[in-house]
Amino acid sequence: MAKKIIITIDGWSSCGKSTLARQLAKALGYVYIDSGAMYRAITVYFLRNHVDWTDTAQVDEALNHIRLHFEYNTKSEQSEIFLGEENIEYMIRDLVVAEKVSDVATIAAVRTCAVAQQQKMGEKKGIVMDGRDIGTTVFPHAELKIFMTATIEVRVQRRFAEMVLKNPNTTIADVKSNLEMRDHIDSHRQVSPLRQAEDAILLDNTTISMEEQLDFALKLVAKVLKYHANNEAVLANKVSD
Repeated sequence: MAKKIIITIDGWSSCGKSTLARQLAKALGYVYIDSGAMYRAITVYFLRNHVDWTDTAQVDEALNHIRLHFEYNTKSEQSEIFLGEENIEYMIRDLVVAEKVSDVATIAAVRTCAVAQQQKMGEKKGIVMDGRDIGTTVFPHAELKIFMTATIEVRVQRRFAEMVLKNPNTTIADVKSNLEMRDHIDSHRQVSPLRQAEDAILLDNTTISMEEQLDFALKLVAKVLKYHANNEAVLANKVSD
């Protein structure tokens, strides 16, 4: 049986992290875990239940009631997030959630809760997980780490194209303001700030297609798997000697 590894994909908002993660998971037969969806789902719960996330007691109480899991939708061919028994995939991409999720994600208790669930999901390996601190905090010993980036202009256009389909009143200015705010919060928060892990490979997809970025990532996977296979062979030979 081929060795399975953990693949982490971190990077800035609207760089296409989830797109690449889904592509890789499908190509490799791995499980895709959308860590960002988990923080968005927690934000949905907080907003729905009027949780004051500046109040530690309220946050702790709320987290005790949040149960998240993913289920594969055969029609959309995607993993979708559930809050309890409710599918809230369509809710988590709302602009109001996007505006608040970075604030919620900076809370230490929220991150501790999410990271514990994420690490549990990775125990059997064979997963691809994207986010902002997956390669640095959640899986610091992952076999393959990718850090994605793109210019702010390209990221704004990508995000706008996605948002305007759901809300025709969305403007380029709104999207750019939201992305710049999230970039600042993500990279300056005290708990697990966004940064490129020292052993992560940079992927700038400003000018390349989805097919090209997948090909780039698959070649990295093949290289890592070959490296581990060679090491295991060397170790086996030493043991036999």
